Amino acid sequence: MTIFSKIAAGEIPSYKCAENDQFYAFLDIDPVTKGHTLVIPRKEVDYIFDMSDEDLAAFEVFAKKVARAIKEVFPCKKVAQVVLGLEVNHAHIHLLPMNNEADVDFKHHVKVEADEQQEIAAKIFKAFQELD
Repeated sequence: MTIFSKIAAGEIPSYKCAENDQFYAFLDIDPVTKGHTLVIPRKEVDYIFDMSDEDLAAFEVFAKKVARAIKEVFPCKKVAQVVLGLEVNHAHIHLLPMNNEADVDFKHHVKVEADEQQEIAAKIFKAFQELD
């Protein structure tokens, strides 16, 4: 079981932003920007392009709704979608509010205290629930 599966199952605490029966979204604990969110499938799959077409399509639709919620909380030009990472063998999408490409530089990270992370996650979760 991957660390992401444990997070989605509630075995490891996270800053939950959105969820349904197939997918889970939570704030990155080492964010590149405030609001940096990870979106994962609950079903373990190592590589995003190993997902079935149906599952990948549903994953993107869920990520799109999460991105819309992030944009509600963090007014920005766009929400970047980035698929990278070899550290965790579990497919995931990074969603980052951005106003310029420098906002998506994974060499730089921002420090966000736990109480602010909780507040951000709650705002994204609320915005997600209010979307159709």
